[in-house]
Amino acid sequence: MCLILSGCTEPPQPNNANIDVATDLRRNSPTPAANESVPIRGKEPVDEKQNLSDDFAGTAGVTDTKNNVSGAPLLTAVRTAQHANFDRLVFEFSGAELPGYHIEYIDKPVRQCGSGNVVPLAGDAWLEVRFSPANAHTDEGEPTITRREMAPGHKIVKELISTCDFEAEVEWVAGVASPNRYRVLELRNPTRLVVDIKH
Repeated sequence: MCLILSGCTEPPQPNNANIDVATDLRRNSPTPAANESVPIRGKEPVDEKQNLSDDFAGTAGVTDTKNNVSGAPLLTAVRTAQHANFDRLVFEFSGAELPGYHIEYIDKPVRQCGSGNVVPLAGDAWLEVRFSPANAHTDEGEPTITRREMAPGHKIVKELISTCDFEAEVEWVAGVASPNRYRVLELRNPTRLVVDIKH
């Protein structure tokens, strides 16, 4: 199964509040400084760790964005954070290119893309985020994300699991408490896709 994120129509307004809870699944990547994070699309600098305003409209529908890239960007980190009014998913890629992505709420059962095996997942709704073309393993077959499932137990995001890393397609599914509206941010330095899900 794949999750795809929709484009964000409203630029976020940063404030000075900090993350309440954060879970980091990346391997050897330093946390970016606030002044390093700038949106790929948009004008205002955005610090991933800021507790942004929750007054975004968001969507509960499908987000589908095609990005022209020269190869298959490498996923190097996945993390979550709980803010005052939303939970956040962060997918970080090496290099400057962000792959295309598709985000949508899907029906159970959630399945692994290769085997078709059912993946038990907490929550009452399941948000799929799919990247293409993208990889989460090196040319030697070594995974770039050492933990491919996590249970942060945030207010909305209960569990997050990798369901595909095959033929230049990478998918993660978030088990959430309810299918709330979400927004999508594209950030760079480093290159990241952020999904904020309202409480």
